[in-house]
Amino acid sequence: MPAAVHPTTSAPSPAAADPGVTGVVWDEALLEYDFGPYHPMAPIRLQLTRALARSAGVLDRPGILELPAPVAREDQIALVHEGELIAAVQRASAADAPLTAADRAELIRYGIGGDDVPAFAGMHTASARIVGGAIAAIDAIRAGQVRRAVHIAGGMHHAKPATSSGFCVYNDAAVAIRHALDAGEQRVLYIDVDVHHGDGVERALWDEPRAITLSLHETGKQLFPGTGFVQDRGGQGALGSAINVPLPPRTTADGWVRAIGATVPALVRAIRPTLLVTQHGADTHRADPLADLTVTLEAQVAVMEMLRELADDVCGGRWLALGGGGYAVIDVVPRSWAQLLAVATGEALPLDARLPEEYLVAAAHARAEHGLSPEPGLVMTGDGQPLQVRDWELGFDPEDELDRMIQAARRAAFPEWGLDPFLD
Repeated sequence: MPAAVHPTTSAPSPAAADPGVTGVVWDEALLEYDFGPYHPMAPIRLQLTRALARSAGVLDRPGILELPAPVAREDQIALVHEGELIAAVQRASAADAPLTAADRAELIRYGIGGDDVPAFAGMHTASARIVGGAIAAIDAIRAGQVRRAVHIAGGMHHAKPATSSGFCVYNDAAVAIRHALDAGEQRVLYIDVDVHHGDGVERALWDEPRAITLSLHETGKQLFPGTGFVQDRGGQGALGSAINVPLPPRTTADGWVRAIGATVPALVRAIRPTLLVTQHGADTHRADPLADLTVTLEAQVAVMEMLRELADDVCGGRWLALGGGGYAVIDVVPRSWAQLLAVATGEALPLDARLPEEYLVAAAHARAEHGLSPEPGLVMTGDGQPLQVRDWELGFDPEDELDRMIQAARRAAFPEWGLDPFLD
């Protein structure tokens, strides 16, 4: 779509929030989203994130408002998901009625029951609670109770309108954005820096010009879900509303930050959202077992800080940050998401600091419970790898695969928003 079709919007909040207030969504019941002891998405990652944030003093900072995670109503979930999927999830949730072979065959049609999204008792309630937390965060931002909010249990970005997928039952991010638009939000920008393409959010909002999805991920040529290419740009009524920046396998921490810096700031300032929603899957990290990038904690924190500053500059700080993927559930996710909470509530934790002793004890206990080998060297907040990022403005290397992919993404997306892919 030509740039002129995208009206320029400012970012007035419906109510003026205290600039120091950050909402943190939490309820112990969020730990009930649990696919079982052998599934990669273990709820221990949430428990340990809370333990690290608490022992490091992040949760005791001034200006934090704990937000609830109520179970979302069916009509709220239906803003994105078809009734047949909701009914299937409810059938799969029954604890007192064993599934027959016919039941299991029927549920597979909706993505439920395999190794990816195995059924478990209470699945609907646990999944709907994640959605409810995202809605509560949106409502608190719009009401001016908080300036920004963090929902580490959220970010279930693979769930699609008619199917669950990729460890994601319901898509809290897409529902929250639909809810915000229905409540009067002018324009929402969703930025996904998970290693996997944010396919479910993109699909749910494909034809919605008021919602722009921007996903930076390992290329779908190599990694699940096999989507998210530069030519995928949104539906006919919303061309330019889907933006994809696929990255080559083994992209380094410096390259990852370079790719984000070469695309995200210019697009955010051109799109001018009234609300920013971001997904911070920790699975970009070099230690994650399910992907192939080599990103560090230092890089993840730099991007968190970049997104916070963009929210402050462009949409008055109105920012909802979600969790997402991350399967190094003890070694990486707690350190990454404790930093997300720290960045949202003030300053990042020092990356050269030793992890609090109280947390190290909790992590060792979790390691023993999960039968994992001890990692005595993992005692620092960061990875000890300072960034050395070459700014995009210093030049484009056509011989470099990463630079070629970045430039292809810029050429596909920038003109839709009035930007020059070679100069901006």
